[in-house]
Amino acid sequence: MLGRNSSGPGTATKTKPSVLAIGLDPTFVDLSVMPQFTPELVRSYLDAQIDGLRTLGYDVDSCLIDLGDTAEAVTAAALNARRYDCVVIGAGLREPPERLLLFETILNLVHRLAPDAAICFNTRPADTAAAVQRWVKP
Repeated sequence: MLGRNSSGPGTATKTKPSVLAIGLDPTFVDLSVMPQFTPELVRSYLDAQIDGLRTLGYDVDSCLIDLGDTAEAVTAAALNARRYDCVVIGAGLREPPERLLLFETILNLVHRLAPDAAICFNTRPADTAAAVQRWVKP
C-alpha cells in the first residue's frame, strides 16, 4: 500500500494520501437507463463519496469531465496540479462501450502524467472509497 512520509530534521510526519477522482460530470450522463436518477442526485452521490474519503483521512480532489470536448485538457490540468498517490476513474467513463476512446484517453493521461499513482476503478458512485482503499491506506 502507498502512503507518504515527510521527514524533517529528526522528525517524521505522515501526510494524508492524495487522491484524484476523475469522473463524468453528471450533466453528461445518459440517465435513460436509470430514470430514477437525476444529474443532481448523481452529483450528491459523488460529493458524498468525496466527503467520505476525506473523513477516512484522504486528501481528495475531484475532476469532473465532459464527453470529450475539454476532457483531456481538464484531466491534464488536474494531473499536473500536484502529485497523487492514487487516481480513481469512475464507472461512467468505462460504460457504455461508445466511451471506450474517452476512457483510453483518460487512462493514458493518468499513466503518462501520474506514473507513480495507483490506479483504481469504482463500479458505481457509492463504492469509490472501497476502490481507493484497495490500493492506498489513509
